[in-house]
Amino acid sequence: MSWELLLLGIFGAAGWYWYAGMQVREQAITVGRRACADSGLQFLDETVALSRARFARNGSGQLQFQRDYRFEFSDTGNNRRPGIVRMLGTRVEWISLDGDWQQGHVARVSRLGE
Repeated sequence: MSWELLLLGIFGAAGWYWYAGMQVREQAITVGRRACADSGLQFLDETVALSRARFARNGSGQLQFQRDYRFEFSDTGNNRRPGIVRMLGTRVEWISLDGDWQQGHVARVSRLGE
């Protein structure tokens, strides 16, 4: 009987991780789209891809998932350039457009879901 509860707990945790990840992914898409629009760039493929997930501490010292989402954008319409949105929990930590850290954009887009 105890292995059944353990298995149920594992499936429940996996389902929660997947569901929470999908919500954060949608937030990252919105953030990437808005950062590109604010910079006059074209957000390509209308999607992001999870490139890294790990635990990190927030400003209060609590452990949260930190996820890096990669996306592509274009400045001319004829090229593809890399971008990254780093999320800590459900908040935007920073945005990088082709290696250029966009501090000003983070202040505007980090409050989307709140």
